[in-house]
Amino acid sequence: MSIRLSLPLSLSVALSFLSVASVPAAAQGLSDLHEKVRVGAKVCFVDHFHSGSSAGHRSKKEAEIAAIRSWQDFTGWEYGSAWGNFRMAESRGIKCDGGGSSWGCNVQARPCRRR
Repeated sequence: MSIRLSLPLSLSVALSFLSVASVPAAAQGLSDLHEKVRVGAKVCFVDHFHSGSSAGHRSKKEAEIAAIRSWQDFTGWEYGSAWGNFRMAESRGIKCDGGGSSWGCNVQARPCRRR
């Protein structure tokens, strides 16, 4: 005898996403998709950039921190934590807009890791 559970479509999709999202990035091996170059004591992607963003923060500093965290979280998830350090990245750029109590920023950089 088998029992079949019926979940709403939105819950099924969410559970499917979570099962894929929980696979460790190292197991995905996605860093192998990009050409790399040595930069001092680092290995960096040659021309592949990642970006991160933030919006609606009370100060420019909070918006910068949130955008960098966004970059680090996604880059670390996709390639592994060794690649997800914004301080190690090359070709870093940050642009912020806003004023008063509503700030947002966009960051962009080439991921790097220690050799």
